[in-house]
Amino acid sequence: MTRESLRTALLAATTRHAAAAISLREYLHEHPTLSGEEQAAAEWIVEQMPIPMDVIAETGRIGRIGPTAGAAIAVRAELDALPIRERTGASFASSNGAMHACGHDVHQAALIAFARAAAECELPYAVVPFLQPREEAYPSGALDIVRSGALAAQQVRAVLAAHVHPRIPVGSVATGTGPTNAAADEIRVTVRGREGHGAYPHEAANPIGALAQIAVAMPELVRRTVSPMHPAVLTVGSIQAGHAANVIPAEGHLAGTLRTMYRDDRERVHAALTTFVDGQLAAHGMTGEIQIIEGEPVLENDPDLVGHVDAELHHAGLSVSEPMRSCGADDFSFYSELLPGVMAFVGVETTGVEPQPSLHHAEFLPDTDAVRRLALTLAAGYLGACEQLDRGPAGEAS
Repeated sequence: MTRESLRTALLAATTRHAAAAISLREYLHEHPTLSGEEQAAAEWIVEQMPIPMDVIAETGRIGRIGPTAGAAIAVRAELDALPIRERTGASFASSNGAMHACGHDVHQAALIAFARAAAECELPYAVVPFLQPREEAYPSGALDIVRSGALAAQQVRAVLAAHVHPRIPVGSVATGTGPTNAAADEIRVTVRGREGHGAYPHEAANPIGALAQIAVAMPELVRRTVSPMHPAVLTVGSIQAGHAANVIPAEGHLAGTLRTMYRDDRERVHAALTTFVDGQLAAHGMTGEIQIIEGEPVLENDPDLVGHVDAELHHAGLSVSEPMRSCGADDFSFYSELLPGVMAFVGVETTGVEPQPSLHHAEFLPDTDAVRRLALTLAAGYLGACEQLDRGPAGEAS
């Protein structure tokens, strides 16, 4: 089969199966499962796939379509939902306290459509569809899959994913090279003082004052440490201390998230935060510690693969928008550290809602046609990866 005939057959089959996958998306949206609890969702999706799939990373699944040996191209969809109570009002809205507020239901349905289409075509390279657990939580499902060696066992040479995004115009797809999503780390600080009566603060050591100063100063510390030309942000999202107005508590805690787009900046900020918190504890005469929990690395799309994928997106009837840079994070970065990879962002809208709700919002509901556009993006990604493999060797998973 020539590349042109493969393109025609694969895009036509993907479009056809995407229409049937709309009802699958609605079922998946109505029955979300949380991180680490994805077993039921995974089993249901496997029943819709044209191939059997093996268990991976506890609740994930992986399979292979096409040639049984040789180079392969992996395509990911995430399994998990978020602990958000849905407010979309859709007839297929979730009612179990979880919600696909990040569009993973669309990703899953699109992967089913693309897999069904791929199974009908004569493929030059195998497609390895996989369902990844725990994208929204730690420990990362992507890291577990990388460490399992499953991608190496399938001789994967490139890895692809597509993600819905309301900041991209409908009908457009953003790829782009270089840093695309930030590295994400969790910051936890504990301050231990000495409890006492609120009327006699001189006889106690109040950790709340130290926590407050640390919380206010940490974002400023990031601004002083990182070049203003490099995106970096630290947000404190939680402060917990005390239970009564007239009682000085013994200790307090804060938690935040650090996002950086460059590896060197990440390392410098880690060191600066540790030095700063230690100094604040000493200055306040208290004990405690800072804990930096490293999450996803920076996500960088492979420049050569992006060029091939962008060309195929045009053949699929999708326009290529300006690259999207975001301090959001996605553990797809663990794959793109290992292999040539592309994360493509597919424009969507929530019909009839203004202003448009963002990802992780209780009213976020990608439009029905999003399944087709995302499935076609996966097909274009596969065709682009085939072109890259034809032109020269790529790195193998190890």
